[in-house]
Amino acid sequence: MLEELVHKTRSYRRFQQDVPVTLETLRDLVTLAQLSASAANRQPLKYILVCEPQMNAHVFPNTRWAGYLKDWGGPAEGERPSAYIVILGDTEISQSFGCDHGIAAQSIMLGATERGLGGCMLGALDRDGLRRLFDIPERYEILLVLALGKPVETVVIEETGPEGDIKYYRDEQGVHHVPKRPLRELILQTHGA
Repeated sequence: MLEELVHKTRSYRRFQQDVPVTLETLRDLVTLAQLSASAANRQPLKYILVCEPQMNAHVFPNTRWAGYLKDWGGPAEGERPSAYIVILGDTEISQSFGCDHGIAAQSIMLGATERGLGGCMLGALDRDGLRRLFDIPERYEILLVLALGKPVETVVIEETGPEGDIKYYRDEQGVHHVPKRPLRELILQTHGA
């Protein structure tokens, strides 16, 4: 059921690093992005697929993790992603990518969840470092990096408290809590039965 799949598709930030994600799986996930909507059907997105441990080790330092967890520098060795998908925008096809990369990323994440994987969409990146690492030509804008792997953490969705604080946090047991605004705050108007 779609609702269950969406509920399970969380931002996971700790993984079983020794559980591989195959190149075939990454290609299958990008196929989901390929089939997703694109503004004016321009399809300007391109992808770099990474699932080789040595290259993963070079990608990792170019990523930034969990801005609200100030005392956490990201997953430790052994809990890092087993794969990455770098999403690029081809400026020779379009100068603006709108929400195409968000749609593609969510399709990929839903597909990853369906396969027993988890991931995190990362927009806080060292783009210059990634450009050098992959020798990415200037025509491609680096939009997102999707970190993927077999999750080892528990993520719990809860309603925001009375103060409306939306900052995610980890409790003493390492459970990751994600406050969500209640539906009554999201829907401003209704018209109909």
